[in-house]
Amino acid sequence: MCSRTICNVKPFTVASYKGQIKNHIKPALGAVRLEELAPHTIQSFYNALGKPKGNKPGLSPKSIKNVHGILHKALQQAVENQYIRFNPADVCKLPRVERKELQPLDEQQIPLFLKAIKSHQFEALYTVTLFTGMREGEALGLRWSCVNFKDGTITIDKQLQQEKKKNGQYVFASLKNGKSRVITPAPWVMDYLNAHRVKQAEARLKAGPVWENSGLVFTDDVGHHLTISTVYKNFKKIVASIGCPNVRFHDLRHSYAVASIRAGDDIKTVQGNLGHATAAFTLDVYGHVTDQMKRASAERMEGFIKDVLGL
Repeated sequence: MCSRTICNVKPFTVASYKGQIKNHIKPALGAVRLEELAPHTIQSFYNALGKPKGNKPGLSPKSIKNVHGILHKALQQAVENQYIRFNPADVCKLPRVERKELQPLDEQQIPLFLKAIKSHQFEALYTVTLFTGMREGEALGLRWSCVNFKDGTITIDKQLQQEKKKNGQYVFASLKNGKSRVITPAPWVMDYLNAHRVKQAEARLKAGPVWENSGLVFTDDVGHHLTISTVYKNFKKIVASIGCPNVRFHDLRHSYAVASIRAGDDIKTVQGNLGHATAAFTLDVYGHVTDQMKRASAERMEGFIKDVLGL
């Protein structure tokens, strides 16, 4: 039964695509013949998606971009099959996606955060996420079989997601870019995970026959997977208690990335650890950190020059 186990019947992405088609594309364009689907028709469709309907707000620019991706891919396949001569979605303009401001925890806030989560039921989850940069779904779906204590590595090949529908099931889905990765955390993190495994074994003995053998690294007291909403609510209470109410769970990932860059890791290494598709994307997201480092480097060189010249 899926009420006590994680379903792995279908990839989360497939369910999401079907939902976009059912809720948005088919109602608006389903009756239009393929050869009559013109760019202005699709553009009007995109424009309408962003407008509110009654009490419901319009879709965000990012959501509209997702809908466009599905429709464009389908139409491109129609071009390749020679059903149509060109892709009418090629020339459509999409609303600009505004990137949310990063709010990583800094050197003063991280110790406060670690102190606040001490002995908390999700202490291990929050700590490991902070020091590895895993996405929330990747951390929630991490299994012990992917933790190699001998080599000191962690393989990240799946994420735990909830289907985007009422009472949606939790499913293992492919990663955001579809590619698994192997990270090598700091030895302290691996030691921490080993200690956490011992604690989990104790909880398993205490739970007895009700323990669920999910194989997950982060579970509740009976081995069941953690829910996104519960993890989120607890996290928001913790960051509010240290004076950072606007910090999101995802900002733990940003905190890791910023700390990694400031510690001297090159962008390519950071890209690989975070699982970004390209180093250019990583640099685009965290370029402000490297700019700060360049200015600091220039100031250090300025001091060196003045010392050499006796100025």
